[in-house]
Amino acid sequence: MRNKVWAAIGQTLLTASVVTVFSLLALALFAVFVRAFAPSDGVITAVNWSVKCIGIFVSCLIFVKGERMLFKGMAAGFLSVLLTMLVFGIIGGAFRLTPFFLIELLVGLVLGALGAICGAKLRKD
Repeated sequence: MRNKVWAAIGQTLLTASVVTVFSLLALALFAVFVRAFAPSDGVITAVNWSVKCIGIFVSCLIFVKGERMLFKGMAAGFLSVLLTMLVFGIIGGAFRLTPFFLIELLVGLVLGALGAICGAKLRKD
């Protein structure tokens, strides 16, 4: 029982870490584009959200396995959003919590759950 708990925590932390690293790398590449073309703030926000959403879904699809996938996926999505916000806040020098952050948390929960469920369905076949 104890090993299963630690395995679940490990999967959740691994998934959240992969999402954070993926987001950092993808948005670092996007920063080159921003520097060259200076898109509007709306475009930057949309790309930021898209990268996080894709990262959460795909990482949960790949890394979340075993029992209670739904809950592990939700936890990984939630933790991913928190970690990326923390890392980008540290890099940017300030934390900006807006009402959209709550929506981002909910989207992270849902995408984490969907990714885990889709991963389970794909692995069964």
